[in-house]
Amino acid sequence: MTQRIEKSGLQIAPVLYDFLTGEALPGTGLDATAFWDAFAEIVHDLAPRYHVLMEKRDVIQDEIDAWHHRHQDQTFDAKSYKEFLADIGYLLPEGPDFQITTENVDAEIATIAGPQLVVPVMNARYALNAANARWGSLFDALYGTDVITEAPGLEKGSTYNPKRGQAVFAYVADFLDKAVPLTKGCHADVVNYVPISAGGRRVLTATLNDGREAGLQDETQFAGFSTNADGIANVMLFKNHGLHIEVHIDRDHPVGSTHPASVKDVVMEAAMSTIQDCEDSVTAVDAEDKVQVYRNWLGLMKGDLTDSFTKGDKTVTRALNPDRAYTTPGGEALTLHGRSLLLVRNVGHLMTSDAVLDSGGAEIPEGFLDAIITSLCAVHDLKSTSPHRNSRTGSVYIVKPKMHGPEEVAFVNILFRRVEKALGLDSYTLKVGIMDEERRTTVNLKECVRAV
Repeated sequence: MTQRIEKSGLQIAPVLYDFLTGEALPGTGLDATAFWDAFAEIVHDLAPRYHVLMEKRDVIQDEIDAWHHRHQDQTFDAKSYKEFLADIGYLLPEGPDFQITTENVDAEIATIAGPQLVVPVMNARYALNAANARWGSLFDALYGTDVITEAPGLEKGSTYNPKRGQAVFAYVADFLDKAVPLTKGCHADVVNYVPISAGGRRVLTATLNDGREAGLQDETQFAGFSTNADGIANVMLFKNHGLHIEVHIDRDHPVGSTHPASVKDVVMEAAMSTIQDCEDSVTAVDAEDKVQVYRNWLGLMKGDLTDSFTKGDKTVTRALNPDRAYTTPGGEALTLHGRSLLLVRNVGHLMTSDAVLDSGGAEIPEGFLDAIITSLCAVHDLKSTSPHRNSRTGSVYIVKPKMHGPEEVAFVNILFRRVEKALGLDSYTLKVGIMDEERRTTVNLKECVRAV
């Protein structure tokens, strides 16, 4: 690549420059000239310190390599090896106990325990699927996997197998008995679910196949309901351990028509958060690749990312799912987030990128590029009134992997403070997840980390 665009002393690949000026910057309220000036200052000020840290890695690695060559014919002594690693500064002593807090953290990070996905953000379809995996069909998950055996008569086959469907019903009923137990009987005995009015609010009533009526052992687990076009309650919402479960009712549905209570599906909160990955699961080797990564992340932050593909003889288009609306037992409107909370994983410290060269013509650290551009893209979410907003607390969540000890973590803290300043963000808007994967160290989080 020979043709470059020079801005503020930086030499930028045209495809990246066009993306930033034509797509990422508009709508943020940021001045393009000020952006490039701030970016250039970050590179100028922090690159020398970055190179010192990388050289320290090389020195430590050379010493470790030499130790193994010297001891290759000896019996391994874990105690002496650990002492050696401490002597060269690879292992550091444990520091005193401490506490740290942060503010404006979304519930999916702060208070809700649930699964987290990792997906290559370079693939728009995968990125959208993962973002939409906040809610998933329990019926589909059971029917299509080996959780339900394929014993004779229970095979999946190419068309719906009612016997396998009955096995799914039994499994789900048992699950509901454990998650939202009834005051009498069990969910396998239910022939009708309905929210009835009682004392100025709605309570769930389940009619059993012997005519008895049951409620929930814990009435607070009934979180709400939705109605169809005819005003009939057709989705019952339950809550267990902070996660939600929807029971969908439709007697005219091919599956619901075979269920005793006309349940066509049970949908559960599943992937509460997703790491949109710029590093391990992608191969972004040049400016064109990096722009594809950034463009998909920008689409997720704007809420307008789509991807179309052919499935059979049909064209299918993926987009971000909307939020989910219900009525609470008390009659208030309730909205639940329809998508996983999205984090973005920047590359580790080691790599450099020729997408941008410094004033001397050297590649800049790729982590600098990821830090400022993924954060810039997230400004669209911070300013958004879109129904597809990611953070409801005004935060950006960044995963920083493959760091070697507290010095590198402290450096990341400095880098992201500079990024916040460059983008006009309040301090601690960027929340960085620290991944010290190479060695065990104790990091003084008060000085080094903005939030974990």
